[in-house]
Amino acid sequence: MKKYDVVGIGNAVVDIISPCDDRFLEKMGIEKGIMQLIEKDRSEFLYNSMGARTNAAGGSVANTVAGISSLGGRTAFVGRVCDDELGRFYAQATAASGTDFLNPPVSNGQLPTSRSMIFNSQDGERSMNTYLGISGDLSIDDIPTNLASRAAFVFLEGYLFDKNKGKEAFVKLARDTKLAGGKTGIAISDPFCVERHRGDFLNLIENDLDFVIGNEDEIKSLFETEDLEKALNQTSKMCALVVCTKADKGVTAIKGAQRVDVGVKKISPIDTTGAGDQFAAGFLYGMASNCDLETSCKMGNIAAGEVIGHIGPRPKVSVKNLFIQSELISGFTDAVV
Repeated sequence: MKKYDVVGIGNAVVDIISPCDDRFLEKMGIEKGIMQLIEKDRSEFLYNSMGARTNAAGGSVANTVAGISSLGGRTAFVGRVCDDELGRFYAQATAASGTDFLNPPVSNGQLPTSRSMIFNSQDGERSMNTYLGISGDLSIDDIPTNLASRAAFVFLEGYLFDKNKGKEAFVKLARDTKLAGGKTGIAISDPFCVERHRGDFLNLIENDLDFVIGNEDEIKSLFETEDLEKALNQTSKMCALVVCTKADKGVTAIKGAQRVDVGVKKISPIDTTGAGDQFAAGFLYGMASNCDLETSCKMGNIAAGEVIGHIGPRPKVSVKNLFIQSELISGFTDAVV
């Protein structure tokens, strides 16, 4: 048995969440509904412009492994934080969530801990303004020895491709995990991330990954098409498993010759921050528990539905109980094995 069911590698980011209206976004020059990378001065300006703030340990894949941990999965996270107030908070919060944080905070004049100012609009859209700080310096040296041999699944964050050192760490861990008998996959992260790194993404998906998870805009962006079916078909030819979330239209998953289309109960979102992250948590929990493809998709939908019902990117109630209520698992089901 592997030590970890799922290991995540990605940006270790403190989320700073604040409500806003569209007039505020326009005034501050913030593009609605996407993630923008910003510099330190811009991050300080936006931070000082925020109203009520809610702080949380975040980062896309970090949110996913936290969700899996809350379900009983054995998880770890590879990320980089500074030995400052936010970095110590991040390390403590990660450990408190049940995930092994494999990289202690570093000091010696390093860049500050990464943070993302997340502005939640009244329609549930979130506009993220992320200062990468020290997390952008993640490298091969931050991957613990023999980690690949201890992971059943490794989940990789597409945003890491914005820095060459992160890209190198990403590819090495993926390849080493596969050689050790584990499975590796990617969260595409953002259509703009695809625009920046399309060739690298496609090469990785075709040659080094076992699965890819993205929303319909991200999947279409891989092949520069507005035809989702065409993009799904092309992706499935390159990778053993492709999973595409489609907001209130549900999810499509293709594994070889098998395709499942799973609907979702429509609800009015309060905050869509973390919806994709928690879908991945539910889905990967299902896969790590040897559930079938359709059940894993249903688990992902339930986990995503929970998180968009409140402020913040991580679950606030027992998602496992929601699985039990939906008769996806029994009340006597053990933790992931």
